[in-house]
Amino acid sequence: MENQGMKMEDIAKLANVSKAAVSLAFSGKPGIGPDTRERILQVAYEAGYSPKSREVAVTKADKSLLFLVCTNSGIILEEYYQQPFFKELIHFIEERCRQKGYALIFSTLDVEFFQRDIQVVADEKRSVGTIVLGTNLTREQIRDIHAKLPNLIVLDTCFETLPVQFIQINNVMGAYQAGVYLCNIGHTSIGYIASNLRIHNFEERKRGFMAALSERGLRVSEAAYLSVAPTILTSQDELKRQLTTYLENGNSMPTAWFCECDYIAISAMKTMNELGIRVPQHTSVIGFDNINESLVVTPELTTIHVDKERMASLAVDLLTDTLSQGSQGTSKIIVDTILVERNSCAAPAGSGLAGQMPDSSGLD
Repeated sequence: MENQGMKMEDIAKLANVSKAAVSLAFSGKPGIGPDTRERILQVAYEAGYSPKSREVAVTKADKSLLFLVCTNSGIILEEYYQQPFFKELIHFIEERCRQKGYALIFSTLDVEFFQRDIQVVADEKRSVGTIVLGTNLTREQIRDIHAKLPNLIVLDTCFETLPVQFIQINNVMGAYQAGVYLCNIGHTSIGYIASNLRIHNFEERKRGFMAALSERGLRVSEAAYLSVAPTILTSQDELKRQLTTYLENGNSMPTAWFCECDYIAISAMKTMNELGIRVPQHTSVIGFDNINESLVVTPELTTIHVDKERMASLAVDLLTDTLSQGSQGTSKIIVDTILVERNSCAAPAGSGLAGQMPDSSGLD
């Protein structure tokens, strides 16, 4: 039975959390972990407390949009709202929703309980339209979401044969720009550091980069193709092992490396620094995404800028226009990229590091 005398402050005390955490749990917004959210909701249920229309469900459903994320995939973590790329993207989506007079509410699907969670979200009917973060989703998963949530925009991936609205980065173009840039500043020995978890975006980036090299008669040798975790901003022992093995086998250090995302690039620079490999004196590093962290590492990271603000605005505008004007067919929008030249890349020095680690003191 509903406890009319209980307030949000009482639930906060019972759950030993802040009132703000209780509000986040009821609204579905990010900012607390899934275990904390579940515990708050369980405490509220056991106390017989029912929030006023989910604390007004932020606003009425007819003026709310849902941001839907599938977590636990290795690419999208449970704390996705703290991952730099997605944090920036969410900020711009929230801002555009506010400008258009909509509230943005959040929900997550656990990849292990995908079908169950989609049905729960569909049954709740908390919003009139949904923006799905599609970065880590398969064609089949997006198809299943669309079947239950037809007013849908999918961000950060694209499957051409689905009759669904997509807004995607031009991954092929961005990686092609990176390859052309490295070649143009004189690099002919180039390595590639890939994500060990494969998604649509990374496959497209690989295609674009390899095309740029192929057009210039170059290729990445099999030995210089490394693979590491894509969500770590610190140095990685696994990358250290791969680089050490590569050099101990008598291979010359590539004069430049392309990394499939900025996480990998930043991690690579930190790992190389621990091995005494200086960037860009010994080797250049270029990333992809232009997250804010690319400006605070030393040296600042040369990267491919993804216009996250434009992607967010296009997603919200396309969805709200469809809702107000009715369906007029689906569209797939590709947002082009821009090369951002900073200090992690330079022309090759001309002195190789064949088969050995440079001394940690380095050479200018």
